[in-house]
Amino acid sequence: METIKTVVYAVLIAFFVRTFAYEPFNIPSGSMRPTLLVGDYLFVSKFSYGFSHYSFPFSPKIFRGRVLFDEPERGDVAVFKKPGENKTDYIKRIVGLPGDTIQVTGGVLHINGEAVKREKITDRPERNSYNMPETATEYLETLPNGRQYLIWEFGDSLRFDNTRAFTVPPGHYFGMGDNRDNSLDSRGIGPIPAENLIGRAEFLFFSHDSSARFWEIWKWPTAIRFGRLGDGID
Repeated sequence: METIKTVVYAVLIAFFVRTFAYEPFNIPSGSMRPTLLVGDYLFVSKFSYGFSHYSFPFSPKIFRGRVLFDEPERGDVAVFKKPGENKTDYIKRIVGLPGDTIQVTGGVLHINGEAVKREKITDRPERNSYNMPETATEYLETLPNGRQYLIWEFGDSLRFDNTRAFTVPPGHYFGMGDNRDNSLDSRGIGPIPAENLIGRAEFLFFSHDSSARFWEIWKWPTAIRFGRLGDGID
């Protein structure tokens, strides 16, 4: 009985932490490079934006809307359920708030008619979404509230580099990937309902480059990106 009680308590504590405090997520794609890499594992704070039924395991529809809601800030990296489908977890950067007008022209993000400042940092050899070698231009982007982060552009006339003007509806947010030409985000899937928000990405607790299989223990030291462990997410 003591063993059973211990297991039950452990499960209840894990459920509470996962639902109301922090939940681990991993990065399966390169849509948020260079901020987040494939093989990164991070903790998402569930309490940052309050709670919806998506905060619970299996997303039971026990209530609608959000409780203890605290709005995302422009520049937050947020995890949310894909609008319309409401099953797949996405992670993007919040660039548009309710009532904003968002448009991309010539690869440059515009918010409410004003171009967002971007400063070229460097050109770097990388691979595009088809795993072909290509040059990525790295920019430092600065949002109107002063939030700064790095983005990649593989060109300024590619898909989603010239969009119509989107007006963010009340109770919705506009998210974009930092890897601008390799990201399916609000430019394609639409704005994010507040109810779909799961939490804010906070920090990395593990990262590996996929060069070692699980059983190849001898390769782990070179596969783990030790320099990224514990990094906060800007």
